[in-house]
Amino acid sequence: MSALKFFTAIILGAAIILGSLAQASAEKKIYINLASRLMLLYDGDKKLAVYPLGVGKVSTQTPQGYYQITEKAINPSWIDPSDPEYEIPSGPDNPLGYRWMQFNGNYGIHGTNRPESIGGYVSNGCIRMNERDVEQLFEAVEVGTPVEITYNRIVVEKSPDGDVVYYVYPDGYGIQDIGIEDVAKWLEPFGVLAFESDYDISQKIEASDGEPTFIGKPYNVEINGELTQPTDANNIRYFAKAVLREGISYLPVVPIAKILRVKLEWYPKQSSIKTKYGRALCYDKKGQLYCNADDATVLFNLEGGLQTGEDGTKIFRFKSVPQVEPVKPEPEKPKPEKPKPEKPKPEKPKPEEPKPVEEPKVEEPKPEEPKVEEPKTEEPKVEEPNAEEVTEK
Repeated sequence: MSALKFFTAIILGAAIILGSLAQASAEKKIYINLASRLMLLYDGDKKLAVYPLGVGKVSTQTPQGYYQITEKAINPSWIDPSDPEYEIPSGPDNPLGYRWMQFNGNYGIHGTNRPESIGGYVSNGCIRMNERDVEQLFEAVEVGTPVEITYNRIVVEKSPDGDVVYYVYPDGYGIQDIGIEDVAKWLEPFGVLAFESDYDISQKIEASDGEPTFIGKPYNVEINGELTQPTDANNIRYFAKAVLREGISYLPVVPIAKILRVKLEWYPKQSSIKTKYGRALCYDKKGQLYCNADDATVLFNLEGGLQTGEDGTKIFRFKSVPQVEPVKPEPEKPKPEKPKPEKPKPEKPKPEEPKPVEEPKVEEPKPEEPKVEEPKTEEPKVEEPNAEEVTEK
């Protein structure tokens, strides 16, 4: 084999090895946020580790961008950038510690002999790590592993149990002013924006302490096989998700009503909402209306709840309850009446047969006896004198 062919084979072999290393580490990724001074190591979408960092000073800021690991070294020597002839070999006095991973020119990720500097803006632009952490990272990544370096004061993520948590970090480099609308844009895709008031967000920005704020657990909502869609309220877009917060499961009312084509009546003074099916308590969250998941049957004639999908993710899944038309009762058939004994009908009086008219009996007159009148004797009348008026003399 000629020398040219030999060196060509070596180059090709090296390319294949480097290619396989890059492919092997393609799922691994290093993400560095200079505002939080934290490194996240991912394997695909899975977060493997979080490491605290020391990053570049304000005057010598760590460069932002997309890079990859180009070189790895154990027990590196340190050469003073201002005096290339001054070198410190590996040991306790070496500012690079015992591991080095180069990602951009003279910039690299390394250990440190000053662990108290971790968490601050302290370096000439390199990334400092605690020795134990950098040795662990060194074993986990290969040459070719992507490195992304950003400066984001707002960080939103999900905790291991599914809670959405967000952080606001101080502006260490003084290059990123943020407001309520910036935080809202980060929270919106997670479906929990309605549950963090503008006042709470403003207080969070004012503190900028990097402390976590937990909001709730969001879940997709499926109605009769159709996922709810985002809605707009008060010029803000809300992702239509259910949110489990402080023991209550909240369902987005308007997106569900749109799928079911049900008219809503909102009574803000009574904090209630009404549909053709019924009425229930309702919550106004920054212009977005929610009801309790337990009231889905009352408001929308739905049955279901939180379920685990085929891919293992949880989802609120509901189906319409079939409406059964009430059966009209058949008219009762008249019960056969028992025959009542007939009362004897009064007999019509039979016409009397004419009685034979008896001929009147004619009595023969009896002969009258002659009356004998006795002779009357008249008494003589005596006349009284005329009475005078008697007066006293």
